[in-house]
Amino acid sequence: MLRCCAENENGQTDRKSAAKAGAGKIPGARHREREKAMIRDITLGQYYPADSVIHKLDPRVKLAGTMVFIISLFAFRSVSAYVVATLALAAVIHISKVPLKFMMRGLKSILMLLMITVVFNLFLIPGTPVLHLWKLTVTKEGIETAAFMAIRLVYLILGSSVMTLTTTPNNLTDGLEKALRPLGKIHVPVHEISMIMSIALRFIPILLDETDKIMKAQMARGADFESGNLIQKAKNMVPLLVPLFISAFRRANDLAMAMEARGYHGGEGRTKMKPLVYASRDKAAYAVMAGYLIVMFAASRIMIFGF
Repeated sequence: MLRCCAENENGQTDRKSAAKAGAGKIPGARHREREKAMIRDITLGQYYPADSVIHKLDPRVKLAGTMVFIISLFAFRSVSAYVVATLALAAVIHISKVPLKFMMRGLKSILMLLMITVVFNLFLIPGTPVLHLWKLTVTKEGIETAAFMAIRLVYLILGSSVMTLTTTPNNLTDGLEKALRPLGKIHVPVHEISMIMSIALRFIPILLDETDKIMKAQMARGADFESGNLIQKAKNMVPLLVPLFISAFRRANDLAMAMEARGYHGGEGRTKMKPLVYASRDKAAYAVMAGYLIVMFAASRIMIFGF
């Protein structure tokens, strides 16, 4: 009984010591959580499985829809047109059954680019002065351009995410190859281009996972990716980038050897296990795209708040 009491007391003492030690490592744990969150925020190349109409659409339809949406963002510049684009994007995201929070995570990776774009447009576009900050002048035209560019970038990422999150890499490759097949008549390597894009999309989540593992291993060895100035942070990334590049080249070599071992020799004469065939819902989706362009054109003629 005395031995049990002593063991319980020792166990409680060990747990308290571990808790104190853990409390002292909270800043490092926060850094690790921040690094892992940064990696998870990159949604490009990821597929979100769900049972939705958008998931069941032909990949060629989704490619065409994404192109139509992106072109409409740059072709029409009015508040009313962007209201229509916002409603259309919100409707597609809702129908896709992909959580909005999951899509918004992808915007964190372009936050710095977004800020730089807004600042440059605010201060470098000439026009009617609105505000003077030291030697810099904010103009009415600069504010308007910065707002439109910010909206375009955000919508461009969200619109592209809808396509990649609802389409598997295999289907995306098949759809791109089928859509670009007419270019093969002028000797454009359509199959090779599609294969390169498919492999690149497949490698993004694999390399992100590899980055997470290498980062954990280097932190366990005492590596610090947070402290120091910009030059020091760049030097601290060397223990992460070198093994990552080696791993990427090794994976690429293994993939090339596996493709050669299976007799891969290009797209000539290859058949598809699941050939793409348009269904009635795909034709309806094309009709919706045409209707969207008509509404966007009509909305661009309506002026709201002078825009």
